Amino acid sequence: MHHTRPHTRTTPSSKTAGNADLGDASYCSSKRSFELNHIHHVHIFASDLTKSIEFYQKAFGGEVVLDATVAGARNVFMRIGKGRLHFYDQPPKYPGRGSIHHFGIQTDDLEEGYAKPEHMGVPFTKGITDLGYMEYVMVPAPDNILIEYFEVDKEKIPPELSEYFEW
Repeated sequence: MHHTRPHTRTTPSSKTAGNADLGDASYCSSKRSFELNHIHHVHIFASDLTKSIEFYQKAFGGEVVLDATVAGARNVFMRIGKGRLHFYDQPPKYPGRGSIHHFGIQTDDLEEGYAKPEHMGVPFTKGITDLGYMEYVMVPAPDNILIEYFEVDKEKIPPELSEYFEW
């Protein structure tokens, strides 16, 4: 497996929600917890729905949980690990990446996850990048979707990021 190092090391900003200058300090001191807020899914267009479903199933172990007409179009809902990906059965409205740049899929075995699409013939432009506490590879998918496939090292992650990722 070929690992590449980024030209500059990415480090967490010292301006986190806990110490950023947000003006009124009461803004951050709300007693209400928003633990239920999280990114639930990414919804993407699929010019060839069968091809897209097969790609995400084979490369990342996706499981279709719903295939139905919603808002006048066929929609497929897929679970990938703890995350969700939804598809519209229609081509992207805009050429290129449409309205998303990439989405992230966290894994606990980047090497295996990298090998699956590699065996499928996916044309990677570079190998795995190591940021110290996290390694990732950008995976090109159908319809010019770009996936950041990443693994976090629990022993090396900065304390301020330890609860951000799924364990």
